[in-house]
Amino acid sequence: MAVRTPQEIFLLLLSDVRHSTEKTGTFYQEIGRAAQDPQIKEALEARTFVSDKVLATLDQCFKVIGQQPVKSVGHLREVFMEDFRKELAEVESPAARKIFVLAKLSQITHLRIGEYVALVAAADSTGHYGVGVLLESCLADELAFVERTRRLIRNAVEARMAERAAAGSST
Repeated sequence: MAVRTPQEIFLLLLSDVRHSTEKTGTFYQEIGRAAQDPQIKEALEARTFVSDKVLATLDQCFKVIGQQPVKSVGHLREVFMEDFRKELAEVESPAARKIFVLAKLSQITHLRIGEYVALVAAADSTGHYGVGVLLESCLADELAFVERTRRLIRNAVEARMAERAAAGSST
């Protein structure tokens, strides 16, 4: 698709985010199984629920602008997921596995945050202020998830440090 106008790039970016949101739900489920950690699994189940709400919000954005999603050509997430699977297979320690999974979740969420920031600006520049509001609500969900992930990382590291300190004091 040749992109000639700000409206066309907005449609392309919005379509890409919708497509990737649809795919990340299954990725979150896969990560939850791979992490083998009840806290991460619970957080990802909640994230999957929120992703369904975000998908409905994105569909409303298309309805407001009177367009349908166009074919997405972005392969960044597929490459990310493939690399994630390969790298995770090499992580043996449960504590390291937990931190690795959380770090990767943080990375992919920060990527999504950047996409929403750009989409909100694109919505405003094309005069779709209502769509900007809808997209800001999606951005807020991403910001909440990245904050929750940050706390889980901090808790995992603190727990590991406490284990090491306890092991060191018992010898």
